[in-house]
Amino acid sequence: MMSDLSDLAMRFSGRLLTDPVDTAPFLADWRGLWHGRARAVAQPDTPQDVAAVVRWCAERGIPLIPQGGNTGMSGGATPDTSGEAMVLSLTRLNRIRAIDTANDTISVDAGCVLAAVQDAACVAGRFFPLSLGAEGSCTIGGNLATNAGGTAVLRYGNARDLCLGIEVVTAEGELWDGMRALRKDNSGYGLRDLIIGSEGTLGIITGAVLKLFPAPAAYQTAFAALPDPAAALLFFRSIAARFGHALTAFEIMSSTCLDLVIAHVHGTRRPLKTAAAWYVLVELSSMPGSPIDQADFDAALADAFEDEIISDAAIAASEAQRKAFWRLRESISEAQGAIGKTIKHDIALPRSAIPAFLDDAGAALLDVTAEMIAVTFGHLGDGNLHFNFSPRAGADQQRFIAAQDELNHLVHDIVARHGGTFSAEHGLGVLRRDEAKRLKSPVEMAMMAAVKRALDPRGILNPGKVLA
Repeated sequence: MMSDLSDLAMRFSGRLLTDPVDTAPFLADWRGLWHGRARAVAQPDTPQDVAAVVRWCAERGIPLIPQGGNTGMSGGATPDTSGEAMVLSLTRLNRIRAIDTANDTISVDAGCVLAAVQDAACVAGRFFPLSLGAEGSCTIGGNLATNAGGTAVLRYGNARDLCLGIEVVTAEGELWDGMRALRKDNSGYGLRDLIIGSEGTLGIITGAVLKLFPAPAAYQTAFAALPDPAAALLFFRSIAARFGHALTAFEIMSSTCLDLVIAHVHGTRRPLKTAAAWYVLVELSSMPGSPIDQADFDAALADAFEDEIISDAAIAASEAQRKAFWRLRESISEAQGAIGKTIKHDIALPRSAIPAFLDDAGAALLDVTAEMIAVTFGHLGDGNLHFNFSPRAGADQQRFIAAQDELNHLVHDIVARHGGTFSAEHGLGVLRRDEAKRLKSPVEMAMMAAVKRALDPRGILNPGKVLA
């Protein structure tokens, strides 16, 4: 094997890691839920080098595990335990290739960290709106491979909506230049959209052309208390009707979430004197030349209070207060992790179905969750909920985790009955792969398998992910 690896090392520029100390960070996911082995970790310097590595693996039938920032939530970038696979890390492909302010696009390598793309757009006087908790370490290639969502989907869409063109290495080791900066291109099959969201199972993204937007001139941000998700939905509808596309984010969290953050995240404090069962974080953003009147926002909150939709609200009076509100929302996962193991559900439903889903789920899960607490939060504006569970104080953590499969099936069955999906923005990976087989129709699964066979006939690209 070492002679083969020596041959590979001569085929591309970059690094080839074989020492266990060097490869260890690439062999487990960041949550420590999945651990694997690999014959080596290849870190190419250019898209052509990526193609060379793929060709070498294709010639030998060696599985390839593409990996970006390794921040995924579903085990999609971790090798199995056989030790046969090659991990292909793209973090050395980190160039900002070009910025076209006249076309409002930025062309980047797939290994660019999301925050670096945001910063480059800012320097150019533009705005790249994809934003999520891991933005300081996740990469654009991984964002596209999983069709990442985040906090601004309501206004700007998912990663797929923010991408015009991509560059991809196929399973044969050929480089497809699809870096088209076009907003209209009806010249054949939508290969870009097929690759985006495929989690590295159909091709390896090495570059992307992304949309840029005018930088928001100002934000209006409020944190409000309300009695239940039905009231939150009414509040969303009233704000959306009043402010239209200026509504950028509408986040919901239960009182349990806020309590956990206040208890376990240093420097946080309650933004309201009034306690409530649920809270929402609502944010408007105004474009240059189209300011939002502060009085209009104040009036919208006052109307919701008079209609008994909300019971209290605080408006951010400064950027520091705005960031403090967002920190409460973005620290929920950290706070949940501080009390022990977690069972996570990344689900999406039609907005209109969320109150009924939560009622049905609460009733159906009473017996199963006697020793658990529900930690429910998410992006109400786009229908994506993180319906999570943690063990109650003093509960047996191992017994808690042992209930995971039963709990997953119960939750996902209720989601399906309400017209939702069991994977909203984290991808299938290995975590939800078998649920796809259980809940998707045989016709849909057969179509997915046919695409996989056509684009990866040897089955070397991220095997065991998405499809069993």
